[in-house]
Amino acid sequence: MNFLRTATSALRPSSHILTRRTALPATAFAVRHLSDSTKKTIEDAITKNKLVVFMKGTPDAPQCGFSRAVMQILTVQGVDMQNSLKSFNILADEELRTGIKEYSSWPTIPQVYINGEFVGGCDIMLNMHQSGELETLLVKEGLVLPEPEENPRA
Repeated sequence: MNFLRTATSALRPSSHILTRRTALPATAFAVRHLSDSTKKTIEDAITKNKLVVFMKGTPDAPQCGFSRAVMQILTVQGVDMQNSLKSFNILADEELRTGIKEYSSWPTIPQVYINGEFVGGCDIMLNMHQSGELETLLVKEGLVLPEPEENPRA
């Protein structure tokens, strides 16, 4: 029994190996993926459209669960997907796929912009939807109509 415990513990890495971090050398430059033309495409899109989503796939056929969730949230919120939404399929353009991440300093897709401001990705959109903050923002920006107030009969 003692031999078995010793043999199996010898196969496990010690905890100091798992927690030790190796310092990486500092580099004098960063890799730039965002070309001037891609930057212009992004800036034109977010300044000329109230709602822009950089996603995997299209609004009608999202190609990842996070992009699908964002489309479902916008649909539930009442966004006119045909007239109010400008979307970009980052899977169709590798330069845009890497460039949008650099532009926003946000590592994941989808990315949502409302009235020229970066809002966030799926997790932020979900939190804003659940808290009611997204509805408030969409109404303020004219992307959805406010819910009619209930008029209780007296």
